[in-house]
Amino acid sequence: MLDLRQVASFADYFVIMSASSARQIEALEEDISKALKGSDVSRFHREGNAASGWVLLDFSDVIIHIFAPEEREFYGVEHLWARAPQVVRML
Repeated sequence: MLDLRQVASFADYFVIMSASSARQIEALEEDISKALKGSDVSRFHREGNAASGWVLLDFSDVIIHIFAPEEREFYGVEHLWARAPQVVRML
């Protein structure tokens, strides 16, 4: 998770995740959306799809990227936003 508050005005955090298959991407998207909907957090936008290897879920202050490994390496979101402090890293 990257803290964007000091480097961007459009969101507070990026959560960047990897999943090893399209089904895992779908499952993560479903679980995240369901959990946040249960907390009365609305999703404003969605981009991509599991088959493409990338899904973006925009919850306004928090934007979640779910990548297949190859797409995560290709887009290099962590490198593009290297000025943003890393808040949490799980392996």
